[in-house]
Amino acid sequence: MEQKFRPVLTVRIFGQSKCFGPGVAELLRRVQEKHSLRSAAISMQMAYSKAWTVIKNAEKELGFELLVTTTGGKHGGGASLSAKAEAILAAYEEYRKNLQRYANEEFEKTLGALLNE
Repeated sequence: MEQKFRPVLTVRIFGQSKCFGPGVAELLRRVQEKHSLRSAAISMQMAYSKAWTVIKNAEKELGFELLVTTTGGKHGGGASLSAKAEAILAAYEEYRKNLQRYANEEFEKTLGALLNE
């Protein structure tokens, strides 16, 4: 089978330190799905404490809250994304897709023509 080469980009956003990237984005997507940071962490095989650390570090660097949480009770607790986190996640995904599309196009014009003969 013939190997086809392609570029693979990883997009990370930095302030003073890394604050947003594939890991944070995936954690936020799973919180959106599951309405729970604990469930999101479990689905990623991540400790709940580690998930909180990831969120808190990102929030500190970004300067705003990513999650809106509710404490337990009759219906249990939960988490959802803040409005700004939803907007950032959507913009990050669009930005990442646009960069990948551009990288694919440029790769085909340059390296792809040489590597994928």
